[in-house]
Amino acid sequence: MTDTAQGPVSGARAAQPDHLGHVVFITAAAAMGGFLFGYDSSVINGAVEAIRSRYAIGSATLAQVIAIALIGCAIGAATAGRIADRIGRIRCMQIAAVLFTASAVGSALPFALWDLAVWRVVGGFAIGMASVIGPAYIAEVSPPAYRGRLGSFQQAAIVVGIAISQLVNYGILQLAGGQQRGRIGGLEAWQWMLGVMVVPAALYGLLSLAIPESPRFLISVGKKERARRILAEVEGGNVDLDARVAEIEAAMRREHKSRFRDLLGGRLGFLPIVWTGIGLSVFQQLVGINVAFYYSATLWQSVGIDPSDSFLYSFTTSIINIIGTVIAMVLVDRVGRKPLALTGSAGMAVALAFEAWAFSAPLVGGRLPHAQGVVALVAAHVFVLFFALSWGVVVWVFLGEMFPNRLRAAALGVAASAQWMANWLITASFPSLSDWNLSGTYIVYACFATLSIPFVLRFVRETKGKALEEMG
Repeated sequence: MTDTAQGPVSGARAAQPDHLGHVVFITAAAAMGGFLFGYDSSVINGAVEAIRSRYAIGSATLAQVIAIALIGCAIGAATAGRIADRIGRIRCMQIAAVLFTASAVGSALPFALWDLAVWRVVGGFAIGMASVIGPAYIAEVSPPAYRGRLGSFQQAAIVVGIAISQLVNYGILQLAGGQQRGRIGGLEAWQWMLGVMVVPAALYGLLSLAIPESPRFLISVGKKERARRILAEVEGGNVDLDARVAEIEAAMRREHKSRFRDLLGGRLGFLPIVWTGIGLSVFQQLVGINVAFYYSATLWQSVGIDPSDSFLYSFTTSIINIIGTVIAMVLVDRVGRKPLALTGSAGMAVALAFEAWAFSAPLVGGRLPHAQGVVALVAAHVFVLFFALSWGVVVWVFLGEMFPNRLRAAALGVAASAQWMANWLITASFPSLSDWNLSGTYIVYACFATLSIPFVLRFVRETKGKALEEMG
């Protein structure tokens, strides 16, 4: 039912929803998982030094407590695709919301360090699920003409979650007299920082009750009439719904539900398209972006910035992150995914090189010299800007689009799992690497940003404007 030269005969490429606002609401509700992803990933930034102090631990142990959530993320990402194919995308979102809520309560009220670590793993599992289900669901309910912009809602929600977590952390810190271990209502400030996530977690669960199931999942379980109604909602009355359902069915008849063994078959184990997805995921993390969100407050304090100002700098970085993401949302369907990725790689490489130079200066009185301090602050913001307007958005869009139907859920799970493992590697290694040589650490990140350029040029195909059924 698909003409590869002219596109789907149903008119899916040109689909214009009758009520775009309704599609935007559906997408934004699904992207609430991304908000929780960003919030949970970044909120720990405000608690790092308090956890170190309360439990009297060194850098290596602290790094493991911070990074252990990423193990849960990898497991959640690896299993979410299979769960989603069995019980549906919406049920997965609801499970993730419950786990987010439990993690927030448990992390805020730990009775030991290992207990805190366990709840971080639970929250990580929920993040991993959300990181897979969000992009997949959004890609499956979005008309092709809008899919890039709607797919970027996931990253927009992530960066807003990061910014809100920093703002909440700053507000709680002020209430606690500027001390992460200052007490508010019987709890220390850092405990409030971790516990406040109960609010967005509950909202995510409520929103998941208000949005429809993916039409592709419904067709896969024989609920065609319900799938037709949802396709009419999200793709508009001008689409031939019978032909549209037939296209999806035809794709499913040619294919089967994705399983891990379907991803195997290339010379290096996985199929080439799977390796490309893994490469995109890994490069997104190896540039060191999450150092800016997990450790920025600690980093600025280490070069002489007082705690309140360090939290403020973390918040301004989050605002730059939002601005860059908005730029990407505007451009992703206009200029395409690859040009944005290449632009971002070049900008990040330059910014990271300047950061490496700035941090190479010896501290004077426990602080960077003025010139290097200014360069470090500006370069950090420029780095986040270029990441946000490129890799922060386009990787999630690519992962939601690039895989053929028969591989999508399983391949997304593997790619997202690889992303979390790379995230863990960066997060767990940074404290020790920065103790060794902070400048050298940033040189490593700059090298990965540079290497991402030939990777994109050689292996990544543009997906702009194509229907999912055309991916092969």
